[in-house]
Amino acid sequence: MVSIDYRLAPGTCHPGQLFDVRRAVRWLRANAADHGIDPDRIGVWGSSAGGHLAALTGVHSATTRLRGEEPTTVDSSVQAVVDGYGPADLPGLVDLSAERTPGEGHSPEASLLGGAIRDRLDAARSASPALHVAPGAPPFLVMHGVADNLVPFTQSVALYDALVAHGNDAILYLIEGFGHGFFNPGHVLELGPDQTLDQGRLERDPQAPASTRAVSDFGRALTERYSSASFAAIEAFFSHTLKPGTRTP
Repeated sequence: MVSIDYRLAPGTCHPGQLFDVRRAVRWLRANAADHGIDPDRIGVWGSSAGGHLAALTGVHSATTRLRGEEPTTVDSSVQAVVDGYGPADLPGLVDLSAERTPGEGHSPEASLLGGAIRDRLDAARSASPALHVAPGAPPFLVMHGVADNLVPFTQSVALYDALVAHGNDAILYLIEGFGHGFFNPGHVLELGPDQTLDQGRLERDPQAPASTRAVSDFGRALTERYSSASFAAIEAFFSHTLKPGTRTP
């Protein structure tokens, strides 16, 4: 496993973060022999902002060079994606027919885009993985808490639906009672009024009830074996998609 870093907003706006992740994938592929890495089996896993970037990396996997990206001859593709509660359809986060709210210009998404979503609609669409899905995306495993009050779980539903509509393999877990941040270690942190991080929740409660959706035989087998979201389910997903000779959950 390799942990990568990327430039943060507001110092760097979209698509700088996506370029950084893709550059890291290319570096791993170019230096695979030095680190015992199979260049044909690279997966990406992130949560929240990291989940958003993991999903963007996945849906753009077949594109060698994005607009504004540095020239390269190395493949930026990934072969599997795990996305935890990442935004997927940024324009869908705002009711454009309603009046502007005081917090719109101070949201994490506004920081990423360089302004409120309604004022940066082209950038918001560019930064929305659900709006860029095409056939040939790598397999996705998406997990989201139904009680998430920072990124609505409907964002992950939109991503799953878009992946499936284009003929891609995707698995979705919607976890009852889970809020934002459940992949993270540590204790619950309060960010402000009505903003809670559910730190460490998945590790503490790997049997929490969840509803699941899957389209492939493997996806249905995985959700049957792991009816609750868990790190074991993620390990089984990566084992199936990345490890040679391992094709059952």
